[in-house]
Amino acid sequence: MDVLIVGAGPTGLTLGIDLVRRGVDALVVERGDRLFPGSRGKGIQPRTQEVFEDLGVLDAIRAAGGPYPVRTVWKDGARVGEQPMFEALEAEEGAPYTEPWMVPQWRTQEVLYARLVELGGQVAFGHEVTGLEQDTEGVGVRFADGRTVRARYVVAADGGRSAVRRAVGVGMAGETVNPNPFLVADVRLKGLGRDYWHTFPGPDGTGLALCPLAGTDDFQLAARLPEDTEPDLSLDGVRKLVAAYTHLDAEDVTELRWASNFRPRTGLADRFRVGRVFLAGDAAHVHSPAGGQGLNTSVQDAYNLGWKLGAVLRDGAPDALLDTYEEERRPNAAAMLGLTTGVHRGEVRRGKATVQLGLGYPESSLSEDRRANPSGVRAGDRASDGTVGAVRLFDVFRGPHWTLLGAEAAPVAGVRALPAAPESYGPGVFLIRPDGYVGWAGDSEAGVGEYLAGVGCR
Repeated sequence: MDVLIVGAGPTGLTLGIDLVRRGVDALVVERGDRLFPGSRGKGIQPRTQEVFEDLGVLDAIRAAGGPYPVRTVWKDGARVGEQPMFEALEAEEGAPYTEPWMVPQWRTQEVLYARLVELGGQVAFGHEVTGLEQDTEGVGVRFADGRTVRARYVVAADGGRSAVRRAVGVGMAGETVNPNPFLVADVRLKGLGRDYWHTFPGPDGTGLALCPLAGTDDFQLAARLPEDTEPDLSLDGVRKLVAAYTHLDAEDVTELRWASNFRPRTGLADRFRVGRVFLAGDAAHVHSPAGGQGLNTSVQDAYNLGWKLGAVLRDGAPDALLDTYEEERRPNAAAMLGLTTGVHRGEVRRGKATVQLGLGYPESSLSEDRRANPSGVRAGDRASDGTVGAVRLFDVFRGPHWTLLGAEAAPVAGVRALPAAPESYGPGVFLIRPDGYVGWAGDSEAGVGEYLAGVGCR
């Protein structure tokens, strides 16, 4: 086996899809006997929507959810104000998706799982990892039932309490963002309309919110409780919360479908790679849920790592290419941790800062700009959408290949060429990585082959 992916959350499923479509022999294993059942990470940011379009799941994701409703504030049984949840971003050709899309996490995982199976991949449920050993050729993984499996590489996508991270001895430094306990639950109830995200402020910074989950009949309940409270995750406990913070009666909560509790914290793994083992998603970084960055940053991890594993395993690129995963993703995760903490504390507004369209790798060793006078899009930047003639760039980028803009012909196999770049890119020739970032830019196509050889992708 080429790659064993531990964890069938959004991270593991995204990586599984990307690897399988590249012809990599990959298996996703999951400790539980089914996919995660809760709505927890419900916001799909614009950049993640672009990734999902490339992976062939965006139509299903859009159909499964809807836009975020306006937030309305209640006091003493009356609405006293309303406010959009996000700053509006102006639509433009280069960014076809400008607003977060609400999809309950359980539904996102269903869509990703269906795509993985469609491509010939699979998830092995009921496989709890208990240990591993690695050598220069691969990794041996042990499961709780005594079974073992060997893979050339292992990716830990098994959450904030990652068993794989502990097995390879990687620490995770972080801090508590808020001392208050939080409770989140998926409920069905009566007495509230589904046109608003209903918020009910309480005393001393506590409060409760009820958000209608697009594409379902459920509401997501989120409550910030007093510091000394022990959250009650039962139906009776949730009903008492609703009765205490809102004008609804306890019996108006008709069903509890899922519940969890947590204290908001941050965490960043000391390393994202140990030999042949990689950490991704919550196994590598833990966020406050504010701002909707956790799931999205995790998907970006998988998207970054997928093409690099494919290049090493199928195209003969050197193993050193995989070092750029930590080089690129760990600083980005650190920045996202700072952002989510700022949103949680009310210091940063949801909007331009949180949609992840500005994410890039300008300092990466894979980013090289040889133009005499660089302007417009630069090496390391996200390759924006646009049109050349009647051809849409995202249609050209779609798939596990490199794309060369501004050249009549590709200099090497595995690269698609388009004779021009949109005016918004500025002058030059641009080589787009498989994950949609500009790897190389030059005044002419001279040097493209040398760059690809240097990163081991020719």
